[in-house]
Amino acid sequence: MGKFLVIAGLIIAGIGLLIMAGAPIGRLPGDITYRRGNFTFYFPLVSSIIISIVLTIVLALVRR
Repeated sequence: MGKFLVIAGLIIAGIGLLIMAGAPIGRLPGDITYRRGNFTFYFPLVSSIIISIVLTIVLALVRR
């Protein structure tokens, strides 16, 4: 459990560094944005898929 928490913390810190460096996480092509008047709907479809793939790979490596 401790190893998993350390790795999860490092992943979260790495994502934070990417965002601070200006990586377009959350604003990728394929993310859905709908604006009408003063209403905005945003659904990060591609960002969610990429995060899911990365987490699947990392957790598969941690389990070994």
